[in-house]
Amino acid sequence: MGADSARVRPACAADLADVVRLVSEHAAYEKAAAPPADLAERLRTLLFGTQPPRLRCVVAESHDSEIIGYATYVPEVSTWDGAEYLHMDCLFLREGHRGLKVGPLLVEAVIAEARELGLTQIQWQTPPWNTGAIKFYGRLGAHAKEKLRYHLSVD
Repeated sequence: MGADSARVRPACAADLADVVRLVSEHAAYEKAAAPPADLAERLRTLLFGTQPPRLRCVVAESHDSEIIGYATYVPEVSTWDGAEYLHMDCLFLREGHRGLKVGPLLVEAVIAEARELGLTQIQWQTPPWNTGAIKFYGRLGAHAKEKLRYHLSVD
């Protein structure tokens, strides 16, 4: 299956179970902790609970309507630039669908959203060991910034 037999569209509430499954696969792929048990309800609120939604999502569908990938993103602000940008939180394609030009379709949908919002930059991150993603982003013309990502729980 290539890009000619896949399509990307905004996620809808009926896609929630598929998105949750992909998020779990994504976490496992990145060797991260499993998502929380109530992820579906959390994402339902973030994706569909407000207008505009706090979190936005597009999904990639195969020719037989199987959800095979997703991208999530949210407008954010850069203090250093004094400007808003679109933060792409996740981009993931299921095993067997990578390298078939579906990833660029997801990125094009995120770019279209940035343009619609009047934003001129998209930022994201990937683990340094994910050489496939790093090569993919390089082919898109993206440039890496060296930073470490920190996590602090405030329970």
